[in-house]
Amino acid sequence: MAALHKVVVLGAGNIGGTLAQRLAEMDIADELVLVDIVEGLPQGKALDIQESAPIQGFSTRLTGSTSLDALKGADLVVETAGLARKPGMSRSDLLQKNAEILKGHALAVKEKAPGAIVLVVTNPVDVMTYFFRQVSGLPGHRVFGESGTLDTARFRWFVANELKVAPRDVVGFVLGTHGDTMVPILSLTSVQGVPLTRLISPEKLHAIVERTKKGGGEIVELLKMGSAYYAPSAAQAELVRAIGRDEHRLLGVTAHLDGEFGLRDLCLGVPALLGRNGVEKVVEVDLSPDERKAFDASAAAVRADLEILKKLFPGA
Repeated sequence: MAALHKVVVLGAGNIGGTLAQRLAEMDIADELVLVDIVEGLPQGKALDIQESAPIQGFSTRLTGSTSLDALKGADLVVETAGLARKPGMSRSDLLQKNAEILKGHALAVKEKAPGAIVLVVTNPVDVMTYFFRQVSGLPGHRVFGESGTLDTARFRWFVANELKVAPRDVVGFVLGTHGDTMVPILSLTSVQGVPLTRLISPEKLHAIVERTKKGGGEIVELLKMGSAYYAPSAAQAELVRAIGRDEHRLLGVTAHLDGEFGLRDLCLGVPALLGRNGVEKVVEVDLSPDERKAFDASAAAVRADLEILKKLFPGA
């Protein structure tokens, strides 16, 4: 038997479809359902992935649906639905439209899968994670967002590429928002234990930090149409695996804060232990004065978006 009984991926676009393929090949669930409003899209992608089972050797059964009734019995839901960024568009520009989509999904999860753990991917993810939790009424530890895992992967690759070392040997965290105010934590980044600040000049480090902050936008500009989905889906698959296999991984995610880092009533990118019950613990780490200042600026940016959202959806 697989680690999870039923996983539902909401949204069968580039991210949802690629994630479904990754999860199927991991054999993480007995059943995986792709859900989308476009008739034929989730069914077609599910069948296409399913037909690779004899080659890839997985046992997961995939189906597609246009009905939110497919959420029934899910023990993990991945929310990928929503508009993708276009060139020149900020994540905050997506706020109202994507909140409208997520509101219906959150209510459906509340009704049909109240015991599920929810991973939110839709941007702006810090705000959407908070909104999904508020609307669904699920406990904070069972609703979290994918942000720091992806941003950290980008940061680790840029560092590895600069130093010509194996990417897996670079460890560290990117905290704060999944956006322009994200905070790569240089004081906690190393290559197999060797502090990053001893390996790369301040000037090159600054350039890597700035490229990390604009990592998603760089790909949007190159693609012209659409946004990144290979690296994001890999990050999401890592999070699903940590939950499904109860790995107790320490990863950067957008988690609900209830006093950690001195913040409350907010979802923000922080280090967290992930296991079968979702976010087991938010791990507070020491930040340098400059890092703490940047982290607080990240929190302020999310709160500003939340104020806009509360005006758009009073009582949500």
